[in-house]
Amino acid sequence: MILKRKKPSVDGHYRKLLSDIGVAIDHAKNNATVSINHELVKANWEIGKHIVEFEQKGNEKAEYGSELLSRLSRDLKHKFGRGFSRRNVLDMRRFYLTFPIWQALPAKLSWTHFIALLSINDPDARGFYIIRSIQENWSYRELERQINASLYERVALSRKKSNMLTARKTKSVQHYDDAVKDPYILDFLGYKGKISEKKLEQALIDNMQDFLLELGKGFSFVARQFKVSIRNKHYSVDLVFYNRILRCFVLLDLKTRMVKHTDIGQMNWYLNYFKAEENVDGDNDPIGIILTQGKDDIMVEYALGGLSNKIFVSRYLLHLPDKNELKIKLKEFVEVKQIEK
Repeated sequence: MILKRKKPSVDGHYRKLLSDIGVAIDHAKNNATVSINHELVKANWEIGKHIVEFEQKGNEKAEYGSELLSRLSRDLKHKFGRGFSRRNVLDMRRFYLTFPIWQALPAKLSWTHFIALLSINDPDARGFYIIRSIQENWSYRELERQINASLYERVALSRKKSNMLTARKTKSVQHYDDAVKDPYILDFLGYKGKISEKKLEQALIDNMQDFLLELGKGFSFVARQFKVSIRNKHYSVDLVFYNRILRCFVLLDLKTRMVKHTDIGQMNWYLNYFKAEENVDGDNDPIGIILTQGKDDIMVEYALGGLSNKIFVSRYLLHLPDKNELKIKLKEFVEVKQIEK
């Protein structure tokens, strides 16, 4: 009779061993990726530096003329393989011209991040996106999306965030005003025409990852249609989030029409309820965002006057804004601010 050996039981200690080994492997892979990225960025910066120094000596015009980059591309591809198209070589040159000081380059950003940043001519806007990319750990795709959505222009145009007009004054989310945008861009929903509040809410739930990215840093989803009951009367908050940086609940009320003063009163009521019934030790006062299709700024100003709760009325757009129009508005806004000074 042959006795079968029992397999060793997978107890908690062994599972911890596997987990610890997995963490070590992942850590090593991440470090390797960071190291490879750092060397790639540095190599491309040095290539750009060599090209610019060659041109500055007058050799480019005298020997190769406008064919320098094309010839370099052909020779580098022949010697080192792919990755040296004329477009890439031009980007390396632009990279050095844009960031001439190697020590000033943020180490956390990849080469693809820098490619996206090279499309921005305004140094303040570029600095703004660099800081946001690092603070919010944006991927290349998310950085590109925020650039295309004109985040810098939208933030700068908000008078409550006028101190963020320059990248040097950009800071992490530490105050209520810093956590709220106007408008929010919901192009990831795929809607172009009118949409009901019920469909808008469901679409945001279905695309929660993208919506959290649009909301910004520190947001986590708590609930939809959060029940608020008083004396057998039941109400509900459309969406509830928690911001771990501000340490507060964020209540979202969705409106697919122009906002009314009664909407602001209702949000004020919800915030008072959350302060009394939902906040725990360590929580700051909740804030409310009414996300609306349109608003009358004067009406909103009067309706918010005298309220102690933090309530914001922000518009949402179902498609990307016209970048040229935003730039014109931003230029006018900056000129007005300079006159006021």
